[in-house]
Amino acid sequence: MNVTAETATATSTDVANNVSLILGEVADTTSGIEYAQLAHLADRISGAGRVFLAGAGRSGLVLRMAAMRLMHLGLTVHVAGDTTTPAISSGDLLVVASGSGTTSGVVKAAQTALEAGAQVAAITTNPSSPLAGLADVVVVVPAAQKTDHGSNISRQYSGSLFEQALFLATESVFQTLWDAADEPAEQLWLRHANLE
Repeated sequence: MNVTAETATATSTDVANNVSLILGEVADTTSGIEYAQLAHLADRISGAGRVFLAGAGRSGLVLRMAAMRLMHLGLTVHVAGDTTTPAISSGDLLVVASGSGTTSGVVKAAQTALEAGAQVAAITTNPSSPLAGLADVVVVVPAAQKTDHGSNISRQYSGSLFEQALFLATESVFQTLWDAADEPAEQLWLRHANLE
């Protein structure tokens, strides 16, 4: 059944219960991430000549947000697939995200980066995946995969929990790098888009 104005019967209690559900799942999942893995990712990002990010679907959208924040720090950042993205090469870092670790375009991007001499950092739910096997740095997010509809890990649809945790993980990396840079927010703001 499609939800329409005539069939919608949501109450504020329903919404409040679901906010609590989501917050609880996100808290449980992010507390299960090994923070040393995120620290290792932050170190690789800060030491890279250029940072490239690649992901598909909603994971790709989260990485676009991460790319923006890294650019605000003054890093040279590119999103794979954009028309102005240059070739990746030695000294660069590709950050990829795929809950399953099997998304074909993301795995192919990692293979291409390695062939070009770049390093790869992967964020995934599956440490045994092809993507994790290609990566120099792996961050494991203990969330359900998007096709795991019967999971007891999450009541949310598809890969929502992974994507929410991915956002918080990348934000924590940004915040850590910003703290280390000791740069005022006003300086970052100068790099904010002004052609909006």
